[in-house]
Amino acid sequence: MDLKMLRSFISVANHQNFSAAARELHTVQPAISRHIAQLESSLGVSLFVRNSREVMITPAGEQLLQDAQHILKLIEMASSNVKRAHHGEIGTLKIAHMPSACLPFMATLVSTYRKVFPDVHVSLFEMTVSEQLSAFEQDSIDIGFSRPMPSSLVDSFVSHDIYIDQLVVVVNENHPLAAYKMVRLEQLQKEPFILFNRDEAVGLFDDIILLCRESGFSPNIISQPRHMQTLLTEVAAGLGVAIGPQCITKQHTQGCHFLTISEVDKAIPLQLHYKRSNHSAIVKPFIDNTLKLKPDIETSMNR
Repeated sequence: MDLKMLRSFISVANHQNFSAAARELHTVQPAISRHIAQLESSLGVSLFVRNSREVMITPAGEQLLQDAQHILKLIEMASSNVKRAHHGEIGTLKIAHMPSACLPFMATLVSTYRKVFPDVHVSLFEMTVSEQLSAFEQDSIDIGFSRPMPSSLVDSFVSHDIYIDQLVVVVNENHPLAAYKMVRLEQLQKEPFILFNRDEAVGLFDDIILLCRESGFSPNIISQPRHMQTLLTEVAAGLGVAIGPQCITKQHTQGCHFLTISEVDKAIPLQLHYKRSNHSAIVKPFIDNTLKLKPDIETSMNR
């Protein structure tokens, strides 16, 4: 049983005529008759009752007609799905992001992508940097939005800058410095510091430590939360001051006051990452969509 046999059988069954089936399939009647004979021989049943006046389908033929039509539909669907998968039009895309850095634009990013690719299922995961690295290692995510990769992993990933952030100081709204808009780092040397956990952003942590040392002091670190919202909550509770990327101003900041840092212009990139070994057809269209929207993202994050 092959597809030519099934198509010939369905056409004869629909027309109840071998000649009409041959015309529909653009072939000759002997070829149709041969296909039907081979099919009946392989199945060991009669599919049609033939006489000089008409062709009637048998009960066995009726059953095969239902199954054959279903088989052809499945084959057509499989062929279509293979092509759509090849072009990245179906499948599942797994994206990890840091809420503190991506909250203002992630929903728009996904919705604009799905307008073009509505049959791709997008799964979003809130993950810290260390969680993203673990997920990449296990191939459980396709794309990650985070700070720059550790130098030891750079060659394993393709990365794109999405926007460039700046450092800000966060103080409690009742802190004496809350009366100002700008601060020099040396003004913080006697303050207890709350810094984002080094394991989650090695570059960010080390940059802050270096900047403080260049200003003449080593910060007194009392806490290293793993989530930026926790950092803000601790500042709002009066536990200390913090330094972090400006994007955290988009989170719940009640009780906090933000200051720019005088004479410090440290760039903090937010990047999109994916593994070089990931050849999924779904990944590239999402990246193309993201890079197309990059100017809008930069605008939204700098407001």
